[in-house]
Amino acid sequence: MRTWFEPHEAEEFEAAKDLLVRRCLVWAGERGMAAEPPVLGAALDFRHRSVDGRLAYWDEAQVRRFLLEWIPRHATARRKLPGTAPNAVPNTAPDSLLTLLRYIAAKGLRDPRGATLAELEQAVKDAAASAPVALDRAELDRVALDRVALDTAELDRVAEARFARPHLDGQRAFPQPPLTLPPARELAEAAARSDVVRRLAALADWVGTEGKPLTEAGHLRLADARQLAELLGTGERDPEARGAADLPDVGLLLAWAKHARIVRASKGRLLRVAKAAPLLHDPEKLWSRAFEAYFELGRDIPASSSLLWSVFDELMPDVLYSMYGMASPMPTARLEETVWLVYQDHVPSGRVPEETWRDRLARELTRAFEVLAELGAVELSHGVADALYSSDLAGDLVGDLVGDLVGDLVGDLAGELPDDDLTAGATPALPAEARARLLRRLAEPGLLVRLTPLGARAARERMLAEGRDAPLIGELADASPAELLGVLVEHYPTDAAARELDGWLVAHGGDPGPLLDAVRACSFRTRAAAMLSLLTRIHPGLRSMLPGLRTDPVLGPIVLMELADGGDPGHGHLGADENLLVTTEGVLGLLELAGPEKVLEQLRAMAGPSALALVEAMAASGHPAQESMEELRRLVLDTMRARSHPLRFVPGPRPGARGRTGGRRRRR
Repeated sequence: MRTWFEPHEAEEFEAAKDLLVRRCLVWAGERGMAAEPPVLGAALDFRHRSVDGRLAYWDEAQVRRFLLEWIPRHATARRKLPGTAPNAVPNTAPDSLLTLLRYIAAKGLRDPRGATLAELEQAVKDAAASAPVALDRAELDRVALDRVALDTAELDRVAEARFARPHLDGQRAFPQPPLTLPPARELAEAAARSDVVRRLAALADWVGTEGKPLTEAGHLRLADARQLAELLGTGERDPEARGAADLPDVGLLLAWAKHARIVRASKGRLLRVAKAAPLLHDPEKLWSRAFEAYFELGRDIPASSSLLWSVFDELMPDVLYSMYGMASPMPTARLEETVWLVYQDHVPSGRVPEETWRDRLARELTRAFEVLAELGAVELSHGVADALYSSDLAGDLVGDLVGDLVGDLVGDLAGELPDDDLTAGATPALPAEARARLLRRLAEPGLLVRLTPLGARAARERMLAEGRDAPLIGELADASPAELLGVLVEHYPTDAAARELDGWLVAHGGDPGPLLDAVRACSFRTRAAAMLSLLTRIHPGLRSMLPGLRTDPVLGPIVLMELADGGDPGHGHLGADENLLVTTEGVLGLLELAGPEKVLEQLRAMAGPSALALVEAMAASGHPAQESMEELRRLVLDTMRARSHPLRFVPGPRPGARGRTGGRRRRR
C-alpha cells in the first residue's frame, strides 16, 4: 500500500484512499474515536494535491492549512448541495483529522520527516480554536458569490465542482534525489571562505556606526565609492568614472547588502542595521542571508535593463533546482535553451533577430551564475558536457518538429501552454530546432555549472520551505523501523536506500531483527511485501535468510512470494498449503491495490464456477494477516455468496391471495 502517487495515477490513488478510509473507520470504531468519511477522504485529497503529494507527511503548517483553508473553502461549497446539513463537515473536521493522524502513526505509515504525533495533536487543537473564524470568512466569500448574477443551477454546478472535484492545491514538483552533504564543520568553513561574505562584512564595518553620506540620487559619493572598491577588492579603478553608478560591482554589493538587511539608506545617509550585528560575526548565517537576498537582485544583475529582472526571483530558484542532485556539472547551454523556452513569449516584438535575444539572455544567465560563484553557491568550469545531457535530444527531428507544431496548435486551442515552471514534473519539451542546436553545442567545450555543497544545502532548505520533498542521507537515523522502511521503499532509489539503511543500522546496533519485526507488524500486505523485497536487495545477509523464513508464522506468505518472484532455485517445490497461501497473498494484495470489485472480476476470470469454492478455501487457509483476511471475508466472500444465492419464490400463496389454493372465484 503506497502513500505517494504521481498526479496521473488517479485510479491507484483512489484505491489507496478507499483502503485507508475504510480501515481507519474500523480502527476508529473499535476505539470510540470520531471519524467522518468525507473528512478522511478530504485530508488525503489535500495531501495528494499538494506540491509533494505525500499522504503520510504532515506538519503543523499543513494541519492549519487543511483545517483553516481547505475545509472551509470546500465545505461552504458543499452546503450549496441539496440535503447537506450546515456545518456538518467543519464541526467534525478537527476530530476526524486527529483520528487519521493517529491511525497513520499507529500503523507505521507516518513519514518521520514531518512533525511528531504530539506536535500534530497540538496543531489540531490550535487550529480548531481558529476554525469558526475561518469558516465565517469562507461563508462571506460564498455569500458574495451568491450575489453574482448567475442562476441557481449554475451556482450549484460550480459549488459541486469545487467540493467534489477540487483542482490541485499546488503544482506537483519533481521529486528530488536523496542528497549527501559534508559534515557541518566543512560547510561552515566554506561559508567563511566566500568572497561575498567577506565583502559584506567589510562593507558593514566600513559604513560604521556613523554611516556614510549619500548624494541626492541615493548613491555614494564618488570618492567613497572608489575607497570602497579598493577595500572590497572589486578591481574597479576607472579614472573616467563620473559617479558611483559607474562602478557596477560596488553598486551590486551595496544592493546585496541592502536586500540582506545589513545596511539601509535613511535621511541621506547609508547606515548599518543594528540588528544585523550578530550576523556579521557568524559567516554561515551571513552566507544564508546573502543566498536568500540573491533572488532579489534581478534589477542589479547586470543592470535595470536586464531581460531577466522581471522573472528573476521565480526563475533562478527553478534553475538551481534543475541542477540539484546532478552527478556531473550541467552545461549552461542546456539551461539557456530551457530558459529561452519559458521567456521567449515575453520578448518585445520588433526587428531584432531571435538569435540576438537568445545571446543576450545567455550572457545575463552567465552573469547570474558568476555572481552565485562569487557567493560560493555554484562552481563554474569549462569543458565538454557529460553525455547524460544530450541523451534525450536525438531522434527523428523532422517527425518531432511536426509533432511540436501540432502540439503547439492543440495547446493554443486549449489555452494551456506551459510557460512558467521549469520543475513541475519535468522540464518543458524542447522543440526539435532547439534540440538540434543543443546537440551541436554540447558536442563542443562550453561553460559548465554545478551546485557546491553550500549551494545544494541552501537549495534544499528553500525546497523544504516550499513543501517539496528533498531527502537527505542520514536524516532517518532516528526513525522507527517501520517508518524508515516506508520512506526508503517509496522515496529512495536502491543505492541511496542502502546507504541510509547502513547508517540506521550503525545507529541502532547493527541488528536487522527490528526491521523484520516491522515487516511482520505491517497490516498492509503490498507494503509489507515491498519492505521485505527492499531489505533483501540492500542488506547482504537477509537474502540468504529467506529460505529459513518460509515457515515463519507471519512472514511465511510474503517470503514465499518473494522467493517465487525472484526465481530463487533454493525455494524448492511448494506444497498444496503453501500454494494456497501464495494465492491468498496475491488476492489480498489485489484487494488493497484495486478494491473488491476488481478482485471479484479477476476471480471469476481465473476460476469461473469454482471461484466461490476457491475464496472459501482462502478464508480457511490460516493466512496470518487478520485484518486483510477479515476484509476478504466481508468484502469478497460474503458478496460472492450473496450473488450466488439470488432470491427465489417458494411455493405458496401469493401476497393478497387470502389462503386460496385454487378453484373458481365465488360469485356474490
